[in-house]
Amino acid sequence: MANKSKKFYITTSIPYTNAPPHIGFAFEAIQADVVARYRRHLGEDVYFLAGTDEHGLKTKKEAELAGKTPEAFADEMSQKFRDLKGILNLSNDDFIRTTDKKRHWPAVKKLWEAIDKNGDFYKKKYKGFYCPGCEAFKTEKEIIDGKCVIHQKPVEVVQEENYFFRLSKYLPKIKEIIKKNKIKIIPESKKNEILGMIENGLEDVSFSRVKEKYWGIPVPKDESQIIYVWGDALPNYISAIGYADNEKNFKKLWPADVHCIGKDIVKFHALYWPAMLLSAGLALPKSIFVHGFINVDGQKMSKSLGNVVDPVELVKKYGVDAVRYYLLREIPSTEDGDFSYEKFEQRYNSDLAGGIGNLLARTIALVKKPNFKIKKPSSKIKKAVNATKKEYKSHLEEFKFNESLKCIWELIAFCDKYINEEKPWEAKENFSQVVCDVLFALENIADFLAPFLPQTSEKIKVVVKDKKSEPLFPRILTLHYIANE
Repeated sequence: MANKSKKFYITTSIPYTNAPPHIGFAFEAIQADVVARYRRHLGEDVYFLAGTDEHGLKTKKEAELAGKTPEAFADEMSQKFRDLKGILNLSNDDFIRTTDKKRHWPAVKKLWEAIDKNGDFYKKKYKGFYCPGCEAFKTEKEIIDGKCVIHQKPVEVVQEENYFFRLSKYLPKIKEIIKKNKIKIIPESKKNEILGMIENGLEDVSFSRVKEKYWGIPVPKDESQIIYVWGDALPNYISAIGYADNEKNFKKLWPADVHCIGKDIVKFHALYWPAMLLSAGLALPKSIFVHGFINVDGQKMSKSLGNVVDPVELVKKYGVDAVRYYLLREIPSTEDGDFSYEKFEQRYNSDLAGGIGNLLARTIALVKKPNFKIKKPSSKIKKAVNATKKEYKSHLEEFKFNESLKCIWELIAFCDKYINEEKPWEAKENFSQVVCDVLFALENIADFLAPFLPQTSEKIKVVVKDKKSEPLFPRILTLHYIANE
């Protein structure tokens, strides 16, 4: 199984530090963690990167409202994202900050200079509609009633002189690359969306802002301008692995195998980023996995509605594996999904307490009976486990996390049905065979769950080994959604 010669480099996007982490980013981080853990299980040499995007207007404005400097505010918020590693049980190997002047800034400047050397930056005066929420200029198609279609907030008319990147120069090549899946975009619908954008035509992109209005990294040889978000945030994927200061490590890890991102930033990762890399003569990422948004009780999450779900509080209330399970099972991997306390607690009680928790408890109770003897697993249970393994692996390698978990729970249901039909507690001749079959299945279920629910996986292994049962997921008796109505 060991395959340490094969590297696997996976990244999350880097969220803005204008607000604490919400459930949507927790979802992305957990998805990436599942892939990283699975690849490590295959014996690959995994490098899993997370981080924060700290420069720009949004962080600066929030810092002013809080009466803090942008640096102090970014430090505080970045730490909240860094703390997710322990809270969500993430296995990221590194955490990069765009304010890191030792690792990140030199890489950003090196990339800028490589693009500039290729003649792909030019300066021009520009007037356009700017969305502070997106930190991007918007076309008329992206504005309805004077508001950004994504943030539903008024756009600002901005006029200034900036450096522009020749995005249009690289679009024909990127079109061919994406068509041929040289950068694989998952799901297919997002690939088609990007090809549609190219077909409709895209203009060159502003890559700097005037220093008075922005907070960030100065443009090399022109300190009156600050490098804009695309030129600052996207290079985190190469700055963290030594693009500017560790050539050996950079060559080992680049290109990235997977960028895990939300659907709102697919254009920047599938068009701007490849164009920048092509200009600088660097290899392109192998794949981009795009997840959807999480709504709350059918509504978009927003501060104004007061429905932003804090993943930290959720973990405190229900435990980390319950949160990981709900997000990975209930939310379709590549589509929008919904969070509600009612659904969460129903999933918890039915699937965790009543599913895997109940199966483990009843099996260990049978093991403790005096007539129990160790037997080899039957062909029937081996067949069921192998079928699950095949399906599980197929779904997981296609990033269909919800489908992977579904087939594990089908095996759990199979074991429950097997026990109910065979009735081993009636001291039948096949008592030990049935119990050993289910123990064999539980050992495999523990392995299957390892990337998804690491703590639960370990607990199952300990219980099966020691034959001492403890409740995996105590049933929720006081339901939040009823108590808070």
